[in-house]
Amino acid sequence: MKLSKKGEYALRSLINLGIAAEVGRSLVQVAELADTEQLPVKFLEQIMQALKEAKLVVSARGKFGGYRLARPAKTIKIGAVVRLIDGPLAPIGCVSQTAYEKCTCPDEAHCGLRMLMLDVRNAIAGILDRYTLADVVEVTLRKLRRDNLPLPFSPESDADLPPARVPARHARRLAHRAGGHRLDETEGVLHQLLGDYTI
Repeated sequence: MKLSKKGEYALRSLINLGIAAEVGRSLVQVAELADTEQLPVKFLEQIMQALKEAKLVVSARGKFGGYRLARPAKTIKIGAVVRLIDGPLAPIGCVSQTAYEKCTCPDEAHCGLRMLMLDVRNAIAGILDRYTLADVVEVTLRKLRRDNLPLPFSPESDADLPPARVPARHARRLAHRAGGHRLDETEGVLHQLLGDYTI
């Protein structure tokens, strides 16, 4: 399974809407979401429409309109969002729980590849279905606070302070110059929530 750009942008936008809700911001405009994460506005509008149709977000029209989560972040499973945008989590159809397709293998029950891909599917689903949007928002806010960064969408980040995050385009340039930044296992959501955890 590889998360598509559409899936990535949907999740990043939902995380930002979750952060906005946590800091007391009722609505966030698409242009603001796009600017925060350096995403293409037109593409993001299409994604937000799909999230709205799935009843994950609601919108308000007008000059001060925008989007907000349609329900509490703790009720939105990350796996459900990925399936909505990108389809099944399984790397091959014969191990999918939601979109099973018979494979070309003559003996499905004894197929080594199928058994291996079932383990891959179960590991992916086990993580994505375990965590909610609220879990990811909590970890994100915790790391921002730990690093003394202003919280996105909060009143103090709207003041004449530096942006809460370095714009994505600039961050990519800095990372490229520094040789890239790779996350280690202690920076993931699992470790942040559960400490020393391995799959």
